[in-house]
Amino acid sequence: MTVPALNVLERGSGLPLLALHGFPVDHRLMSGCLEPLFGPGERIRRMYPDLPGLGASPGDGVSSTRDVLDRVDAFVDEAIGDEPFLLVGESYGGYLSRALVQRRRAQVLGLALVCPSVFADTSARRVPARTVRRPDPQVIARLAPAEAIEFTDIAVVESAEALERFRADVAPGLAAGDADAIARIRADYALEEPIERGEPFTAPTLIVAGRQDSIVGYRDQWRLVERYPAATFAVLDVAGHNLQFERPELFGALVRDWLDRVAGEPGP
Repeated sequence: MTVPALNVLERGSGLPLLALHGFPVDHRLMSGCLEPLFGPGERIRRMYPDLPGLGASPGDGVSSTRDVLDRVDAFVDEAIGDEPFLLVGESYGGYLSRALVQRRRAQVLGLALVCPSVFADTSARRVPARTVRRPDPQVIARLAPAEAIEFTDIAVVESAEALERFRADVAPGLAAGDADAIARIRADYALEEPIERGEPFTAPTLIVAGRQDSIVGYRDQWRLVERYPAATFAVLDVAGHNLQFERPELFGALVRDWLDRVAGEPGP
């Protein structure tokens, strides 16, 4: 059976960087926060695929996270082959990225996890109470009721700037995707085996979490640190599950530091 191709946005050339978004949004979540960090001459080939069943990628034959991971792995074979590459994952994409590292640890030169899901089972997560650190009633009052609910669901910063980024990076993905495939994945969301196994992953790593993230929290991510001995671990205040655009300057500085640490390593 032919595996349907993933829809992918690609920018730049050079060392491949694969960015995996959360669930159930699309590639814009990642391209929106990462592209502003790269200059025109930077030798990094950025790939932003829509995960299977999400965005414009077909969900045919996808019934679980295991299927999603297998299809992402096949995409790496097709788009990157056996070249070294960088890997970035946000939320569910972070869950997938941790598993992909186990399959391709010799290829992955660096790993960045943004608000990563540590546990697929939401009942196992230690999350803080829902908190808005920077409310703006005037911004919310101007929204249609449906958009206000969607935006404020996880917003920790309710500014006009955060709303603009939400509209560009999050809302389009929420409105896209294959509803049936999304339901099937939700029903079989967890990978069956522990993700971190064998030897620790020693390449430069970034783990960044939001102090007010009520979706995946920030405490469970600390469990990962010993498995990634070259990790910078950061918990950002005034930031939730959309920390990449609630604290964009600090997020950008952490990602650039990670890229600098990768560049300073011996090897390819």
